[in-house]
Amino acid sequence: MTSQEVRKKFLNFFESKGHLIVPSAPIVLKDDPTLMFNNSGMAQFKEYFLGNATPKSPRIADTQKCLRVSGKHNDLEDVGFDTYHHTMFEMLGNWSFGDYFKTDAINWAWELLTEVYKIPKENLYVSVFEGSIEDNVPFDQEAWDIWKTLIEEDRIILGNKKDNFWEMGDQGPCGPCSEIHVDIRSADEKALVSGKSLVNNDHPQVVEIWNNVFMEFNRKADGSLEKLPAQHVDTGMGFERLCMALQGKTSNYDTDVFTPLIAKIEKITGFSYVRTGRDLSVQDEKINIAIRVIVDHVRAVAFAIADGQLPSNTGAGYVIRRILRRAIRYGFTFLDTKEPFIYKLVEVLANQMGEFFPEIKSQQQLVTNVIREEEASFLRTLDQGLQLLDNVIAKTKGSEVSGAKAFELYDTFGFPKDLTALILKEKNRSFNENEFEVSMQEQKSRSRAASEMSTDDWTILVEGNTESFVGYDQTSNKVKITRFRKIDSKKDGILYQIVLDATPFYPEGGGQVGDKGTLVSANEIIDIIDTKKENNLILHFAKQLPENVNASFTANVNTDLLRSTSKNHSATHLMHQALRSVLGTHVEQKGSLVNPKHLRFDFSHFTKMTNDEIQKVENFVNEKIQEQLPLIERRNIPIQQALDEGAMALFGEKYGDSVRAIKFGDSMELCGGIHVKNTAEIWHFKIVSEGAVAAGIRRIEAITGESVQKFYTNQENTLDAIAAALKNPQDILKAIVSLQDDNTKLKKQLEQLLKEKIEALKNNLLSEFHEINGVNFLAKQVDLSMSATKDLTQALGTSKPNSFVFLASVEDNTPNIHCYISKELVVEKSLNAGNVIRELGKYIDGNGGGQPFFASGKGKNVNGIAAALDKVVDFVK
Repeated sequence: MTSQEVRKKFLNFFESKGHLIVPSAPIVLKDDPTLMFNNSGMAQFKEYFLGNATPKSPRIADTQKCLRVSGKHNDLEDVGFDTYHHTMFEMLGNWSFGDYFKTDAINWAWELLTEVYKIPKENLYVSVFEGSIEDNVPFDQEAWDIWKTLIEEDRIILGNKKDNFWEMGDQGPCGPCSEIHVDIRSADEKALVSGKSLVNNDHPQVVEIWNNVFMEFNRKADGSLEKLPAQHVDTGMGFERLCMALQGKTSNYDTDVFTPLIAKIEKITGFSYVRTGRDLSVQDEKINIAIRVIVDHVRAVAFAIADGQLPSNTGAGYVIRRILRRAIRYGFTFLDTKEPFIYKLVEVLANQMGEFFPEIKSQQQLVTNVIREEEASFLRTLDQGLQLLDNVIAKTKGSEVSGAKAFELYDTFGFPKDLTALILKEKNRSFNENEFEVSMQEQKSRSRAASEMSTDDWTILVEGNTESFVGYDQTSNKVKITRFRKIDSKKDGILYQIVLDATPFYPEGGGQVGDKGTLVSANEIIDIIDTKKENNLILHFAKQLPENVNASFTANVNTDLLRSTSKNHSATHLMHQALRSVLGTHVEQKGSLVNPKHLRFDFSHFTKMTNDEIQKVENFVNEKIQEQLPLIERRNIPIQQALDEGAMALFGEKYGDSVRAIKFGDSMELCGGIHVKNTAEIWHFKIVSEGAVAAGIRRIEAITGESVQKFYTNQENTLDAIAAALKNPQDILKAIVSLQDDNTKLKKQLEQLLKEKIEALKNNLLSEFHEINGVNFLAKQVDLSMSATKDLTQALGTSKPNSFVFLASVEDNTPNIHCYISKELVVEKSLNAGNVIRELGKYIDGNGGGQPFFASGKGKNVNGIAAALDKVVDFVK
């Protein structure tokens, strides 16, 4: 059974049981501050479990792209070393929201596995929750009794709280679960050891494939449990593990989910993946691990990019970059790949998974380009890391390098720990592992401390889902507080999250920042410093609570800020239309930020925009502003109708069945943000910068309204200052051109004088060479710039045979050193200019490098030049 058939059978089965089949949510979460990535099948349904929203159907099923690399569910370091952990994986799931419960969930799971997929019953084990005295939750007798009707009792296992009680997080919905495990070992292995004893013991062929979670409790902030108002079912089946069981394999990587990717790597690198089932040499195992790491990681990175998350140095982007760099370094170290190659796997992935996940097909070119550029960049970083490591080795006395230094290479320059160890081993050296781990733990502690946050339980003032958003029509409204809670973080201190019954405050989302404003009662004014959305609740952040939380309030949005933000948001839509008109319809939005000061827009395009193109985009937008186009807003229209009418939907965004469409003239986009009522309100649009974010992704920053006025005022002031500096000439441009011409002439004269000075110095210094052991040796400090000193070093070195020249100089209080060694000395005496510079660079608190016959360096300590000049002669004695 192919993996494609496995998916189809699952979805068709649950569709026959009355489930609504929904598409996978994006792997990257944009509007959930508690998660970076979808790390489970239920993540997109949290608001339903919490009772903050009503699902389209009480029964839902899907296959969800998941990513587990950070936080509570962290599988990254396991990937590659075993055959069943992954970063990105698919979770096949079925859900009941207050509908069926244990009986149907268990019976359907058994029916699908044994009758549809035809897994032999004797290969299956199940577990039920043994109960918890600590939480006062009894043994799950109901699940046990249901399973007894389907499977022998000796194949039912009691599981503890760690294995059989599932929780969304430290707080929130939770409940006992019933796992299904499959034993895919050979008959001989089963005869020797019972599969029952291997369940939940990390055996690679006795693995959990399905977890049925019975949500019936809510974990409160104090750790206690309370019953949920309705009982829910949340199940998740690991797609890759299921394919392993159904295809008769003993490794996920031997299934057709991964074999096409592995075959491509084998073709590119010339290394073979040795299938499991036989004893492997140490080298074979290292190659296998590297290939498993790469085929796993490329899936995670490709889908994240396709869903809109580019690699970067912060947040979710940093996680994606870290995953990709792990794959690159495994290829670099164990497959001898010194050029980008992982990007070539994207085509295979798109062909494989494009039917169920069309985004990977439509974004294939973008994903390919981004990965290729990231590979090239990190390979350059690895080269720099090699030079830095050489410098550390040169400064190390003895055979053990400082673990703190090794960690600095890892943390600051991204140089992998295992690669450091490998290179040191080749040089008969090592680094202090304990020091490295201490540095690592210190960094993790700092990071945890910075992000630690405690959250109290909600204090409910008004029961039920009574909250609504009125911000499209009002910026002020009479409100009541429906619930509130306290949060305490290292970063922001104590804040309060307040939920209102009918708020005019727009929550951060779709690139637009959250509103600020005030809550006003008869007795006090509370500042609202931010607004966000979490699990379908609009949260208003305040530094203090009202004295009387049951009072009536007037919620007032800061309209000055909102007005500027709305101008920038509407201008973003017009600019998107302009870019597609000027550059082509390949342009797609890849990210945006809209705040009161400016707008930022990331889009797909593979070359730098010309000045002419930038001007055309500006002109296009300003023409639309001058046309005074009215806002045409369509609320709650069916998504398909909006798309049929030409509305643009953005990749990586999650849309419901009904959407809001924003139209200005021919520009029409699906959008939940706040906009001007007429384009004339924008006043004017100005692009202030355009540049690259990643391969194939450009970024424009622009301003509107009052910010444009300030921009032109600053430009005028700058022009006035330039005119004053030039003594107010009649033609400023002509005066600047004349000044540039004079400067060019003076530069040429200076260059000629410098050449003459270097030539004179060279002639003077030729007489200062002296022979040491057959080497024409010269070491001297000169009064020249760094570049001139470099030229002089090379000129002197080539003027005599068997020459060793070492020159130093100071420019802008920065010492620099240069070494030239004749090629015959490099060969005959094994001298190396790079080693000379690295060793003597210590005296000037610097470093450097180059080739064996010529190298340069610079540092910070001018006073160290004398010591370097004294020591350099030791290299030729």
